[in-house]
Amino acid sequence: MKQLLENLNQLISDFTKDAALQVENGNKAAGTRARKTSLAIEKALKEFRKVSVEESKK
Repeated sequence: MKQLLENLNQLISDFTKDAALQVENGNKAAGTRARKTSLAIEKALKEFRKVSVEESKK
C-alpha cells in the first residue's frame, strides 16, 4: 500500500507540472501528457480504494 501511495504522489506531481505548463505557456504536448497522466491517476485511485477496503476488513 505504501508503494501505491508513493506512485499516486508521483503521478499527481507529474500531472500538476504538465497541467501548469499547458495553462501558463499553452504547451500542447504538456496538455497531452497531463490528460494521459489523469487516466493513470484514475486507475491508481481505483486500485487504492480496492486495497484500502481490503485493509479495513482485517
